This record gives sequence, structure tokens and C-alpha cells, in this order.
Amino acid sequence: MTDAFGAMEDGDARYEWFAHLVRRRRTSMFVDPDREVDAATVQELCGLATWAPNHKRTWPWAFAYFTGPGRARLGETMAADMVDADFGDDTKREKTRRKYLRTPGILVVGCEPHDNPMLHQENRDAVAAGIQNLLLGATALGLASFWSTPALTSPPRVLDLCGFARHDRIVGIIYLGWEDRLCEAPERPPLPITLVTG
Repeated sequence: MTDAFGAMEDGDARYEWFAHLVRRRRTSMFVDPDREVDAATVQELCGLATWAPNHKRTWPWAFAYFTGPGRARLGETMAADMVDADFGDDTKREKTRRKYLRTPGILVVGCEPHDNPMLHQENRDAVAAGIQNLLLGATALGLASFWSTPALTSPPRVLDLCGFARHDRIVGIIYLGWEDRLCEAPERPPLPITLVTG
């Protein structure tokens, strides 16, 4: 058998490899602040996102990547949207102006709306599934990642800055950087599963 897993022909071995990757992923900003994450690498990761399940093939995802001074510009723009929306206080807005500088790269992931209410929700589901693909790819490369929820999900100035449509939603702001130390895994609670056999 020849496939993307190469010599890993045994199904159990493939599962163990994948399970290890899933368990290895962490929400972390333990990064080397001086090592850039190049745009080509991020392009590859965004490509993985587009392989997520997507009902009706609406292709709802949108991406914008910020590095260098662009990160500060993103923070300033989000803070301006917060002022316009009367969201948060001065302390929260000042934190927003600085927080995207915490990792070398910031990836904004957007989602297109849909006129059909069901597909509108499924578009977001597809983007969220795509983000998980992206995070697993980042982990495999040795990148730390942190999926953050934005202060506002449809901030007009930020949407313009990202090149997104005005009715798009932001599903995640992903902090990215090359991992410089391991992040400990939290304990998972017991998993109840309902089994129906008849």
C-alpha cells in the first residue's frame, strides 16, 4: 500500500501516530519571540483548513496573516472598532492594542455568512473544523498555537483590514510562533458515552 503515510501501512500504527499528534496539540504561547513564521508556512496550514468537512461546498473560510508592525496595526484597528461599538473599557482596549504582539504571527480566520439559516451555522462549523486541521498541522511542524475569540465577531474596520467582506464573521484569531518549551497537558474529565444497541 502506498499513500501519504508512506511506510506506515499498519492501521494501528497510523492511528497511534494521529492520536499522539492530537494529544500533543496545546493552547500555548510559549514561543521564540524572535523567530518569524513565514507566510509560505501559514499558506500551507490554511490549505489544510480547507480540507475540513463543508456541507454544500460553500467554501466559507477567509484568512489574513499579520506579522511585524502589522500585528500592532491589527490591535489598533480592533481597539477602534471596540470604541465605535462601545465595547469594553479603556483598560480592555489598551490591552487589545498590545496583545497581538505576543507571538510573531497572528492569523485571523473569517467565515462567510449564508442566507439559509442552517447553512449559516454549518459554515461556521466548517471553519471551526478547518481551524482544528490548521492547529494540528501547526503542532506537527513544531509551532505553538493559541485559538483566541475576538472581542467583536464582526468588527467592520478589522474586516476591511483583513480584506474580508463586510458581512463576514471572525471565528478565531490564532497566535502562532515556533515552540520554545513544552506546555503541560491538563487532565481531561471522564468521558460519558451513551451506547444504544437496540
